[in-house]
Amino acid sequence: MSNYHLPVLLNESLDYLITTTNGIYFDATIGFGGHSSELMKRLSNDARVIATDVDENAFNYSKERFSSDSRISIYKFNFSMVDVIAKIESIEGFDGIIADLGVSSFQLDNKESGFTYRENTKLDLRMDKSKKITASDVLNNLEEKQIADILWSFGGEKNSRKIASMIIERRKIKKFSTTFELNEIISQITPVNFLAKALSRVYQALRIYVNDELSNLKEFLINGLKVLKKGGRFVVISYHSLEDRIVKDFFVQQSLKSADKKSDPFGIINIEPKLKIITKKPVIPSKKEISMNKRARSAKLRVAEKI
Repeated sequence: MSNYHLPVLLNESLDYLITTTNGIYFDATIGFGGHSSELMKRLSNDARVIATDVDENAFNYSKERFSSDSRISIYKFNFSMVDVIAKIESIEGFDGIIADLGVSSFQLDNKESGFTYRENTKLDLRMDKSKKITASDVLNNLEEKQIADILWSFGGEKNSRKIASMIIERRKIKKFSTTFELNEIISQITPVNFLAKALSRVYQALRIYVNDELSNLKEFLINGLKVLKKGGRFVVISYHSLEDRIVKDFFVQQSLKSADKKSDPFGIINIEPKLKIITKKPVIPSKKEISMNKRARSAKLRVAEKI
């Protein structure tokens, strides 16, 4: 499993995160334990780490991996429930909160996970398999405009309207159930040289929609701020512009002395700033790290401190 949890920007993120080795930290996306494993090494025996992940494989693996360390507790909750988890653990505040928003290589490469478009498998894309709506349900039940809007808004797919139209025509004959059925539609209108990128955009868009990723991220930031101690830090690693924009806007908005409704997308008007931005520009992986892990190339690390 070591091939599936190469932590991105590991040293950089933990250097920013840890303000005290005796603290309480929240790993919002433990995955296969890459960041948490190194975090535990840097913390004292009196420290605590609370973590969560809704992916069944990641949750079970990390529960087993850290089973002998009493300092860590792992929940199968969505990370947006960080404030609820804090209450369950009787924690008044965290000294730091870290979230790596990337999809793991295991999820992307494992046929059974339902995320890969490279294998002919069920068109699923659910992080949490207890959720009812799958990607195939989206394609089989939503209206043409809704599908086109999803592909454009969450994937930036320029052929979104054409693909949506073809999906509607195709499902009149047979409902979508597998990845290759969707791939066939996209390949009909996409040159071979651009097919991989088109598939990536479409599957990203469907994944974001199915898992309600952007709404959950916004809730996580709002709820995380509530349970972050003064002097505690938010450390967030994002991988596409939609996520990065949400994180950047939230940090900026919460660092202002006041904000009008037009510049306040979260609906929170500050009287006094609650955050201080630590990274004026996002931290990105080095060329060396990218050469070792190509999936790190789009990562951006942003950090803010509660004041």
